Amino acid sequence: MLNSLSSLRLLSICLLLSFQFSFSQKKEENIGTEVVNVVKPYTPTISDAFKVKEIPVLDDEGNAKKETIKYNIFSFPVASTFTPSKGKAEGVEKEKQAHLYNNYATFGGGNYGVFNGELFVNQELGANNYLGGMFRHLSSQGGIKSVELDDSFYDTSIDLTYGIREKELSWNLDLGYQNQIYNWYGLPMDFGSSLNANDRANLINGINPQQSYNSIYLGSKIALEGSIVKEASVRFNHFSDVFGSSENRFYAKPSFEFEINDTAIKTNLIVDYLAGSFEKNYWNTNANPVKYGFTNFGIAPSYVMQGTDWTLNIGAGLFYSMDLENDNNSFLIYPKIDVSYKVVGDLMIFYAGAVGDLEQNTYSDFVNENPYFSPTLDIKPTDKQYDIFAGLKGKLANNVSYNLRGSYVNERNKALFKSNDYNENSTNEDYAFGNSFQVVYDDTKTVSFYGELKADFSDDVTFGINGTFSSYTNEFQGEAWNLPAIKLSSTIDFNITEKWYAGVNVFYVGERKDQKLNTDIVYITPPSPITLDSYFDVNAHLGFKYSDRLTAFLRANNITNKAYQKWLDYPVQGFQVVLGANYKFDF
Repeated sequence: MLNSLSSLRLLSICLLLSFQFSFSQKKEENIGTEVVNVVKPYTPTISDAFKVKEIPVLDDEGNAKKETIKYNIFSFPVASTFTPSKGKAEGVEKEKQAHLYNNYATFGGGNYGVFNGELFVNQELGANNYLGGMFRHLSSQGGIKSVELDDSFYDTSIDLTYGIREKELSWNLDLGYQNQIYNWYGLPMDFGSSLNANDRANLINGINPQQSYNSIYLGSKIALEGSIVKEASVRFNHFSDVFGSSENRFYAKPSFEFEINDTAIKTNLIVDYLAGSFEKNYWNTNANPVKYGFTNFGIAPSYVMQGTDWTLNIGAGLFYSMDLENDNNSFLIYPKIDVSYKVVGDLMIFYAGAVGDLEQNTYSDFVNENPYFSPTLDIKPTDKQYDIFAGLKGKLANNVSYNLRGSYVNERNKALFKSNDYNENSTNEDYAFGNSFQVVYDDTKTVSFYGELKADFSDDVTFGINGTFSSYTNEFQGEAWNLPAIKLSSTIDFNITEKWYAGVNVFYVGERKDQKLNTDIVYITPPSPITLDSYFDVNAHLGFKYSDRLTAFLRANNITNKAYQKWLDYPVQGFQVVLGANYKFDF
């Protein structure tokens, strides 16, 4: 019966296929044409797809029921002779930690009779206290071309320190001495032009241009943890020269910190005492020494407020300044406000503020900036009323940072360095032949823009460049004497190999203005200020690490060999080479 039904079913299917095939093979039959307008394209949706079921349903009646299979395990003990070997940790090669030596000595010498020496020693006296000392010497025998006076210099100093380091206390006591010898070698270019050759030679040979400065200081600093008094520093400095000038300065600055309503209040107290005298004025017309003295008392409270992306530091500085020689006292208030805001995380931070300060000028500070002053200066503080600034800083990449800043500064009694007028009288002091400088004061407004870029290209190469562009407006002086409008600087340091390293430093200083007059000449029209040319200086160094202790170095300065003038009529040394070594050691 099943076979008959199957045969009949198969015959029906064959007839149907034959009819379909025959119908499709009619070649010339016209099926006609019809226009179909698509109203909307077919857009499948998720409901048009069917997910295949994970467990299909089987409808085959021929599937037999699976027989349950039972498994029995017959276990019996087996003696094992396997013994696992002990695990061994993979060895990690440790990088050898560099030994830090407590002491070092550096010696070097080069052309122009240059000798450079440094010695630093440090000795631990116990677990928490130490004693250290530093000796420095730098000298040159001179030899600048076209200079007619001695241009050698010596700078020697020694510093001693004793300190204590504990968990909540650090304290140190410092004592130091410095001797500096310079020469006023910068005679005017036309000096003695009105004299005959013999008289001019006698006048120059009669000048002893040497000046010697001596400084001794004693200072101390203490820092405390968990106390209202966070730190305090005091310092006394005595400065003098061989022309009878003398200056004493005492400076104390304790800092306090306490909290009010979970807000930290920081307060600095300042006591600044200065007293000094010069035996003569510039033209030697005084009968008594020229004295100066100031005592400044200041308090500067401030507190910090912080948010998620911003910080505000707000405070003020209050000073009472007493002129001890002229009985001219004043009370001064300065802003101390700065704010920062993270515009784009650490990539871009905006900052701005307004700060001011009373800056005490000293004979010692002036000499450190320019050693060719006459010992006849006018000393008084600078009232820096405000410095309003704003800028952006952050990172261009993980290893590249930048800083852009613009500022507007208003200063009263800003100190400017200007050449002294002169004559060619043989009875003059040795600094009164147009070869020294004076300090003049002016009310000055300064607009400046500063930019800086730093990059660590790798662990072996670092690079930095910065520049300042300034514009000055004066109230009384004709020019902002010896202040450049442009200052640029760039450095690059790199490790050539594990033993060799090198670096290059380049700086550029723009034009400056100065002026000095020969009082022996009657000017119908005073000459215009003198423009000092801008200068470009390239310096480089090369070092070889012979061992952990010994390193040799070669320094080259003023590679372009330009005898530019940093100060009017003071050309610098040309191409300089210094060869030396540094040795580290322990006792």
